[in-house]
Amino acid sequence: MDNGASSSVQLELVDSHAHVDMSEFDSDRTDMLARAQAVGVRQILAIGGAPGALASAVPFAERYDWIYAAAGIHPHEARLATLVHYDELGNLAKHPKFLAWGEIGLDYHYDHSPRDAQQRVFSEQLELARGAGRPIIIHCRDAWPDCLGLLEKHWHSSGLGGIFHCFSGTLEEARRGTEMGFLISFAGNVTYTKAQSLRDVAAALPLETLLIETDSPFLAPQPFRGRRNEPAFVAEVARTLAPVRNLAPHELAAATAANFRRFFRLSEIGSRPLRVRG
Repeated sequence: MDNGASSSVQLELVDSHAHVDMSEFDSDRTDMLARAQAVGVRQILAIGGAPGALASAVPFAERYDWIYAAAGIHPHEARLATLVHYDELGNLAKHPKFLAWGEIGLDYHYDHSPRDAQQRVFSEQLELARGAGRPIIIHCRDAWPDCLGLLEKHWHSSGLGGIFHCFSGTLEEARRGTEMGFLISFAGNVTYTKAQSLRDVAAALPLETLLIETDSPFLAPQPFRGRRNEPAFVAEVARTLAPVRNLAPHELAAATAANFRRFFRLSEIGSRPLRVRG
């Protein structure tokens, strides 16, 4: 491997989690997406908004063949969840470019919703996602015992798996996820100086279980820290994880892009899913 020689190689990237619908992009969204394509982003999984805006990612999936959509009730908004929202998500899940139900899960760091409400809404969405035959995208912060326990009880047997988005746990927690068919996605925070423990997790997991993402507009990578994040910056995540895996950046990028396409059964370039599970 020659990292110096590889620096000029075009990266083939997938941003597996981005909030491209958010108002932070209203002033330059078209240019932002063009910048992503210019650095080699082939596909983006756009994540829908909170109750009242659950379908916010779908218009981008309909407009751009290389963008896909997902939606779910985030644990922050669990207290707002109603049957109407569940019905809306069920209808969204029938869309041919709706790949996954989420992000859903538990967040005990901020506790914007009571923990019992978070657990109830999480469990209910697991059942709805199972019925829809869609994999899930997990948000988990400071809640790994409860999150993994609920997944092992209510989700593992579905065989649908999912993504641990913006992973922040331990190697043991990641391995419990991969045993249930989850991919582990690393965001811009893996590039931070004090994030060696996350880089160690990325080094220890099988390469075929890894994804990269931006979670934009949040968590800009180290070179852009303090700025608005955007999908083009997923290249920095690839560049950080490549030496951790003893790979060139283009090799790490291509491997994680292939993992994304394989999991969602997509063709190489942005097109509709070849087959929906369920």
